[in-house]
Amino acid sequence: MTFFSKITGTGSFLPPKRVTNQDLTAQLAANGIETSDEWIFSRSGISARHYAEPAVLSSDLAVEAARRALDAAGLQANDIDLIILATSTPDFLGGFPSTACVVQNKLGITNGAAAVDVQAVCSGFIYAMAMADSMIKTGAHKNALIIGAEVFSRILNFEDRTTCVLFGDGAGAIVMSQSTEPGVLATKLHADGSQSHVLCVPATVNAGVVNGSAFLYMDGKAVFKLAVSALEKVANEVLEIAGLDATEIDWLVPHQANIRIMQSTAKKMNMPMDKLVVTVDQHGNTSAASIPLALDVAVRDGRIQKGQTVMLEGVGGGFTWGAAIVRM
Repeated sequence: MTFFSKITGTGSFLPPKRVTNQDLTAQLAANGIETSDEWIFSRSGISARHYAEPAVLSSDLAVEAARRALDAAGLQANDIDLIILATSTPDFLGGFPSTACVVQNKLGITNGAAAVDVQAVCSGFIYAMAMADSMIKTGAHKNALIIGAEVFSRILNFEDRTTCVLFGDGAGAIVMSQSTEPGVLATKLHADGSQSHVLCVPATVNAGVVNGSAFLYMDGKAVFKLAVSALEKVANEVLEIAGLDATEIDWLVPHQANIRIMQSTAKKMNMPMDKLVVTVDQHGNTSAASIPLALDVAVRDGRIQKGQTVMLEGVGGGFTWGAAIVRM
């Protein structure tokens, strides 16, 4: 019997604390750092982002997004037999126990469902989707919970205005279920470790001591150049695998990093800008959470509808990138 995987529910969650560019400008000014709403928006398209409170962990955001996705899919927690969670800000130093296992426990899943974290930074959600798709198609799993969750505010250097203004916290989730009809039509993943230095947190831990900087570092110009090239190529690759033309894509849901990168990708695909799902203006860059967050927003406001074909694509530190085409 042939198995397919299909997205059956979406969900998302943003921490209540909303930080506008004006709020952030005032905070940075108190630290002697000059910036402005116009400076931030003109370079990124970002007007606001959300920050989690100090006691809130990635797993807490993930659980809220997961509950909403389960509800949308019409499933109970114990219907899930696989959890794959993408994050660069796990609950625990060293990444274990995995945040996926923490989420399993907080959701009350007691059936022994497999649970694992994926680390591919902003591409993590696409990596997780591709893995779940393969595992569902083999028949090994029936209902998978795929989550992107981040508290990036914890690793931002608020004395570096080139990076701290870009990122926010949040979580997005989907349920992927075994189906008799195709849902995930194609996926493609890539990485280039020779570019790991352009976007990283360059710290190590030895004997309980942090060596190096535990803040996010980004070479903005290098990332922009790599991202534009990588996203165009992987979009064409995944279209070829799916046997589709760009004109057959109803919606493009890219990683929400920078409006200029997103618009460049849509333009190279000859896709009208009104088919580009944009949430970066209100969410900032939420790394692995950005694609499922944007997908859920567009599903819930009625733009993305059942039967439509959607391209999801992301690029992030590693250097990693990937894309997926799904029929909703």
